[in-house]
Amino acid sequence: MERCGWLGEDVWFAHAVHLDDAELALLARTRTGVAHCPSSNMRLRSGICRVPELLARGVRVGLGVDGSASNDSSDMVGELRNCLLLHRVHGGAGAMTVPQVFAMATRGGASLLGWETIGVLAAGWAADLAVFEMDRLDYAGALSDPLAALLLCGFSHQVHTTIVNGRVVVRAGQLTTLDERELRRHAQRLARQMLERAGHDTRWML
Repeated sequence: MERCGWLGEDVWFAHAVHLDDAELALLARTRTGVAHCPSSNMRLRSGICRVPELLARGVRVGLGVDGSASNDSSDMVGELRNCLLLHRVHGGAGAMTVPQVFAMATRGGASLLGWETIGVLAAGWAADLAVFEMDRLDYAGALSDPLAALLLCGFSHQVHTTIVNGRVVVRAGQLTTLDERELRRHAQRLARQMLERAGHDTRWML
C-alpha cells in the first residue's frame, strides 16, 4: 500500500489484524486509520487487531460491525461490548476502557469517514442521537456509571429513540421509516427462496 501511495488521512483499512511493529509506526506516521470489527474477527478467528497499541501511537481507530456474512446481528452496542472484553482478555483488565470504546464508536468512526461534523454532541454539528431506556431491571444497581452499564449490563441493546441529523428514525424501539413487519416478511421470503434453490426443506420456516 505504501508503494501504491495508498496511505494517509483519507485512507483507512478494515480489520488490520496482522500488523507488525513497523506497520503500526507507518500507520501512525501517515495518519492512516483502522476500522476495528471485533465480532467478525472473533467469529472467523481472523486475529486480534492491536488496538491499544494503535491508540497509544495516535492512530485513528473506528468501530464497525463488518457485513452480515460474519456478523449476523450488526449490533453496534454489542460491538462496543465485544471490543471492550476482547482487548481486556487479550491484554489485561486495563488494556481497554469504556470511554476509549465509545470514542472509537463515535468520533473515531466519523474521523475515518472524513465527516467532521458528526460524532460529537455540539452546537452546529449534526443532530445525531441514540437514546437508551435504562429504567429496567437488568440495569438495576448499575447506573452509577450509565455508559459502562450500557456495555456490561442488560440483556437487550434495543435503542429507544434514534435521531439522525434531526430526523427521528426510531421511536419507542420501532423504525419510523419502514414497515418492520413487512420488512421481516420480505427477508424471510428471500431466505426461504435461497434455501429452496439449494435443495433444503423449508416447511419449518414461518
